[in-house]
Order: sequence, then structure tokens, then C-alpha cells
Amino acid sequence: MPARSRAPIRERSSVMPFSPRLIVLFFLGALLWSVDPAWGANEGQDDLDHATQAKLNARTRTDLGEVIRLAESALKKGLDEGNTQFAKELLASTCIQRGTNYASEILRLPPDPNWREIRRVALEDLERGLAIDANEPQALLLVAQLNLLPGGDVKRAHKALDEAVDRSAEQPQVQAKALMARAGFAEDVDHKLKDLDRAVQVGLQDPSPLRARGNFYLDQKKYDKALADFDAAAKLDPENAAAWESKGVTLIDLKRYDDALSALKKAHELEPKEPTPLLQMARAHGLKTDYKAALDDLNEADQLDPANLAVFLLRASVHEEMNEREKALADVDRVLKLAPGLTEAMRLRAVILAGSGKFAEAATQLEQLHREAPADEDVALQLALFYNAAKKPRKALQMFDKMLAEKPGNADALRGRADALLSMGKQAEAIADYEKVLALDPKDAEVLNNFAWVLATSPEEKLRNGKRALDLATRSAELTSYKQAHILSTLAAAYAELGDFDSARKWSQKSVEVGKESLKEELQKELKSYQADKPWRELQQIKDDDTELPGLPAENPKETPKR
Repeated sequence: MPARSRAPIRERSSVMPFSPRLIVLFFLGALLWSVDPAWGANEGQDDLDHATQAKLNARTRTDLGEVIRLAESALKKGLDEGNTQFAKELLASTCIQRGTNYASEILRLPPDPNWREIRRVALEDLERGLAIDANEPQALLLVAQLNLLPGGDVKRAHKALDEAVDRSAEQPQVQAKALMARAGFAEDVDHKLKDLDRAVQVGLQDPSPLRARGNFYLDQKKYDKALADFDAAAKLDPENAAAWESKGVTLIDLKRYDDALSALKKAHELEPKEPTPLLQMARAHGLKTDYKAALDDLNEADQLDPANLAVFLLRASVHEEMNEREKALADVDRVLKLAPGLTEAMRLRAVILAGSGKFAEAATQLEQLHREAPADEDVALQLALFYNAAKKPRKALQMFDKMLAEKPGNADALRGRADALLSMGKQAEAIADYEKVLALDPKDAEVLNNFAWVLATSPEEKLRNGKRALDLATRSAELTSYKQAHILSTLAAAYAELGDFDSARKWSQKSVEVGKESLKEELQKELKSYQADKPWRELQQIKDDDTELPGLPAENPKETPKR
């Protein structure tokens, strides 16, 4: 049979070595030739001899193709029983060897640009070899790995992995890899862990199964077990950067930021040209609010990988935390230029716009995402919140109602709807929603504050409850260490409702002192009211056209909910 054309695929200068078992077969074949006088009567013997010699001298895939051609020719011409078996072994091993060589071009990073065509050819060779000799677990593992890539035969991948696990008892490293791969797509958590436990047991001194199980525990938020596996992996191979990086990520989740940075710096020292340890270091520094150090890490990562979208997105988030919103937008826009329509970038851009007070623009940014993915609950919730902040409470209310019709226990949607109702002057309905939110999350400082505010300041006497308002406001102030001006303002309003104007003036004055300049005028109006021994009253009635409906006297306005 003539060799198949490989014109579309580049030739390589060398091939992967064949198995020791085949070397034994070669010597066995040579011995049989020397003692069997009938050997030369086989019509395919000459081709088999040439195939054997070609295999020993093979250096390229073309050489292997010639071995395959000669072995097939020998089998077609005819061989005795012993030689037939030898020729089949030779053919199977050579097909698997060439298929393995092709597969290496796909499974490396970065893969060959023509990987789909190379995969087809690799699978043809591997399956051809396995059809002759199915007891090749390494080949089965490769068949699974290639089929798990996009566009592959997933059912065949699953079957190949099961066979690889079953047939690799004498090759523990191959079995460990097959078990890890099978665990990777297992849906059942118990089955996944069972395979990973077995991989650790058979993996000998290989840290990879430990890292894989550690990542499983990390996903399950079993941080202590994850940390134990990553420590064991690092002990087995102290020079393995991945183990140190995984350990650092786990320590970040445990909020042990200094320990995390120590592990991540070790990973960076071992792999100084890899940007991911620097990205994780930036996360740790950011969570410590050491934004300058975070930017240093990200700028270094940018130098290593100028097209890394994660670097730009994280750096944009850091700039946003530092109120450097022009720089934040520049990084996000850079991402959107490289990856137009990227969901994460569009959402972050909306958040940055909202941070600048541009709520209408932020909502417009998210409207596109909501149209494209109406089932995305996070986008819908954020959009509704932006509508509310942009003084579009009725549009927000429609979205919150829809979310709550589908999930009545959605605390974020309940809180958002309560704030929207408060903006529209529907205080009784807002109170009902605040009650529900508080039952779900009794330690939400903003919910406690908003609920206390309406109980302390509602113009409707039947809705006011000064005693409860004071309790809620005090809990909110405690949760925020008495440092938030709008919460101290609520505390003052609660005291005023109870007639304790000395305490009202004390906390109102404090709110003026710690409040931002943009809030001072409003806070000072409240203080003047308490200085006159008058409680504060407020009823918002915002229309969706951004104007206020006639309401209470002008001396007691509030533009936004107490959030």
C-alpha cells in the first residue's frame, strides 16, 4: 500500500523513539531468521527485513511512513504465523509512534496553527495502531486528549480514558494521567475525587496528581485540604512553580495575604518569565489595599506579556479603586480593542462609568450585554441597579419584579427593589422588602441603614418606628466602625425621632465632619433641623424623566436613597 501524502503538514527532523518492547521483538525476529530454514519461503520476508532495518534507522516521519508501507506490503504478500505477528507489532508500534509525534505538535504550547488537520492525521495513526494492539494505554490517553479538544469526539474520549485506566496497571504514570484527565470532566463530585485519590496513590513521586486534587479541593472551598496537597507537591518538587503558585492562590482565599505573597514570590523566582504569579501577587497586594505594589506587579506582567487581557482588566480594577478612572478606562478600552464585546471588559467599563457618576452611560453599556444574554442574572441585576442610580426607578422596578418572579429569595433583587420603591415614594412597600432582605442577611450594613432611615424619617406616622430605627442604625454603624457619614446621619435621625436631640446633634455633627464635600450641604441641613429640635422628614418621589414630583417642602429634599 503506498504511503499517504503528508504534503499539508510540515516534516520534522526527528521522531520520538519506539518502545523497548519493540526492540526485544526485533532481536527475537533476528533469532528466528537464523534458526528457521523455511523463513525465506515467506513472500513478504524481504519487505519485512527492509521494514525492520528502516525502523532502526528512522529519523523523520517520512522514514516512519516507509516502515508502515513496507510492513503493510509484507503482510499483503504473505508471511508465516510468527512473522505475521511480528509484522503486525511493527506496524502497530510505528503507527502509534508517528501518531504520537503528530500529537505532540498539538498538545504543546502554543499548538501548531494547523492543529485540526494534524489532529485528524494523528488520530488516524493512533486508531490504526490500536486496532492492531489495543493494549497501549499511552496511545489511548492521547486519543482521549485529542478528542477532548474543540470539535473532537467526546464519547470516544471518554471510552479511551476508561480503557487507558483499565490497561495501565503496569504503567502507573500513564494511569495517573488518565485518572486525572477522567476526573477533569467528571460531573459527579464523588467520582471526581475518587479518581484523583487513586491518581495520587499511583502517581509515585509525581506532584501533578497532588496539584490536581489540591485544585479540586480549592474549587470546593476546602482550603486546608487544598493547602496540604499543594505543600506536599512543593515538597516532592521544590522547583515546581505551579505548586507554589497554587499554594499562593489558596492562601489568598484564606486571607493570609503575606503568606500568599511569599509563596507567589517563590513561584515568580522559579518562572521569572511567566506573568501569572505576578497577576496573583497583584491580587494579594490589591486585597491588602497596597495598590501601588499591585500596579508594580501588573506593570511588570505587562512587560512580560503585552497582550495579556487579564493584566489590563486587573490593572483597570486597581486604577478604579484608586479613583484613577481615566487610566482605568484606557486599560478597559485596550482590552475591548483586542477582544471586542468581551463580557468582563464591558461590565468593568460600566462599573467605572458608574464610579464617575455616569450612571446613564453605565446603563447603556450594560443594555447591550443584557440584550445579548438576557438570562445572565448578574448583568440584569447590575443594569437594574444602574437604572435606579440614574433616577430611572420604574425601569429598575420592572427588572427587579421579573427577577423576583423567577427567584423570590434573591436578596440583591429584593434590596434593589426596596431602594427603587423608596425612590418612588412607596415607603410601605419598601419597608416590606427591607424586612425580607433583613431576614436573609441580618448583617448587611446598607440594608440596615436604608431600613432605619425610612423608619426614622417617613412623613407617615404609622410607618415610623424610632426605637427600631435606632436599633437598626446602631447595628449598621457598628458594622462600619462609625466611619460612614450617611450611616451616622441615619443614626442622628433615629435619635431625633425618639426626641433625643442632644444625641441627634452629636451624630449629625460627626457625619458633617467625616462626610465628603458633595454631601456636606445636605448633612448641614439635617444638623440645622436638629439644632432647632425638629426631627427630619423625607419622602422621595422621583419620576423616570429625572425630575422630582411635587412633594414635601423644599427645605427637606434628598436626591438619592440613603445608601
